[in-house]
Amino acid sequence: MRFAIVTDSNSGIYPEEAREMGVRVVPMPVNIGGREFLETVNLERDYFYQQQEAGVDITTSQPSPGLLTELWEELLETYEGVLYIPMTSGLSSSYATAAILAQEYEGKVRVVDAKRISVPMWQIVQDAVVLEGKGLSLEEIGSRLEENALKASIYICTNSLEYLKRGGRITPSAAAIGTVLHIKPVLQIQGGKVDAYAKVRGIRQAVEKMFTALDNDLAERFANEKVHIFAAYSGDTGLGKTWKSVVQSRYPDSPVRCDPLALSICCHTGPQAVGIGCAVYEE
Repeated sequence: MRFAIVTDSNSGIYPEEAREMGVRVVPMPVNIGGREFLETVNLERDYFYQQQEAGVDITTSQPSPGLLTELWEELLETYEGVLYIPMTSGLSSSYATAAILAQEYEGKVRVVDAKRISVPMWQIVQDAVVLEGKGLSLEEIGSRLEENALKASIYICTNSLEYLKRGGRITPSAAAIGTVLHIKPVLQIQGGKVDAYAKVRGIRQAVEKMFTALDNDLAERFANEKVHIFAAYSGDTGLGKTWKSVVQSRYPDSPVRCDPLALSICCHTGPQAVGIGCAVYEE
């Protein structure tokens, strides 16, 4: 590879897979009760959920500028350039910070606004690997990825309104009423931001709402496009296996990749959330 490809742990790419793909992953900082952890380094997901359910204050932040520039400089000793793909600019200032830092590298570091997080973000990193292998320049790869950044979709159903309340996305009174009425919110990520998509009563209706939304995307937004189907979840791996099976049965002709949701999203969804999505891919 002429160019080093770097992303962050919100892509769901863990160290073993990163080595297989030939990419580097910057761990995202997570603050739990005043103590900082690094995702994929010293933070177990089970511990994260235990602390979250116990009501401990949890926040996420961006990688330190020093860590980024140190990594870039290390990679530039071996590679002609660095392609950095952080989480969407719609949910973090990571992209803006990195873009400013990259200005000091005279075009040798290209920062991409992927407008994605979680499994669709994994896809854009995979696309970067494919494009690098086709011999495109650093700028050509970055521009191509940004042109296709919005060609992805994800829907998430939360099991509880509690964590949306904690994050200030809904009021305490709305959460209380919704809990009594068994309201399940369906969230969407389009264009890099988390927005409400629908509110339904009961988990079965929420799941069906997500499938209908994705079916519509496949038939309309992504008609005649080649896409990969994704499943995502928060909480225990048993839920992940079951959910992947459900999604696979809905789309039997498409291999389904299933990943844990990025912790930056789990801060708002809590455990036992499930999601589905898709993304156009580079052949």
